[in-house]
Amino acid sequence: MLFARSFLIARRGSYPINAMRDSNFMLHYTVSGHVVPVALRVTLGHRSPHEFQPVRFAPEHRFDADTICQLKGTKLSVFLHEEDLPAGVLAAGPVAVDTETMGLITPRDRLCLLQISDGNGDEHLVRFGPHSDFAAPNLRAILADPARLKLFHFARFDLAAIAHYLHVVAAPVFCTKIASRLCRTYTDRHGLKELVKEMLGTDISKQQQSSDWGGPTLSDAQKDYAASDVRYLHRLHEEFVVRLEREGRAHLAQACFDFLPHRADLDLAGWPEQDIFGHS
Repeated sequence: MLFARSFLIARRGSYPINAMRDSNFMLHYTVSGHVVPVALRVTLGHRSPHEFQPVRFAPEHRFDADTICQLKGTKLSVFLHEEDLPAGVLAAGPVAVDTETMGLITPRDRLCLLQISDGNGDEHLVRFGPHSDFAAPNLRAILADPARLKLFHFARFDLAAIAHYLHVVAAPVFCTKIASRLCRTYTDRHGLKELVKEMLGTDISKQQQSSDWGGPTLSDAQKDYAASDVRYLHRLHEEFVVRLEREGRAHLAQACFDFLPHRADLDLAGWPEQDIFGHS
């Protein structure tokens, strides 16, 4: 009966209650109090698990969500929503967050898209129209939840956009760009593309970084680009936690993360370029 229940459900967004997932998405099962790897049955969409043959792995095989998708010849699921996130689509725990705007001046350049993921293989894109009131009660509740860690890359910009348009403080925060600058001091390359390549061994495209996010439709390339901005943040977060502890800089990083919402407030209040701590 264990094998009959050992499958990854629907959109890879939930797991059987007797399953545990480590940071690299390897699945183990608890059997008589012992944690052991067992055969995994993969299901896609909303089909019955009995439609698929078991996929067996060696005892120490490690795999991530991309690998699961490659096994069945499909891609990670990206969901586009209008004006709000549906209730109940995210699992508990940290969420990766990113934003797309019409430009880099937050009060002028409206928020068009917010990407969010719980790290379980799906990315959700919430699109806001040109006349949006940004009510988004479900999304705002998740962003404002003090029990959820929010993972960003260059959180300063995203926090300002979220505060200005959604009127919530998305904290607590972990920023992979700040973490990189604190512990990857051997390089000046701290962009997301460089981090994912070096630390996770994956290439991502930044071709759609400068594009019209306010148009009536989003291209598949735009949606994939937007999703990739949150797809890897959980794994980067886990790597950076280890490196920051190793280098004795975790306390400095936490102090920076705690200050980030205030730095975003300073940007919005008129000090985006000035270093108020500087001498001149």
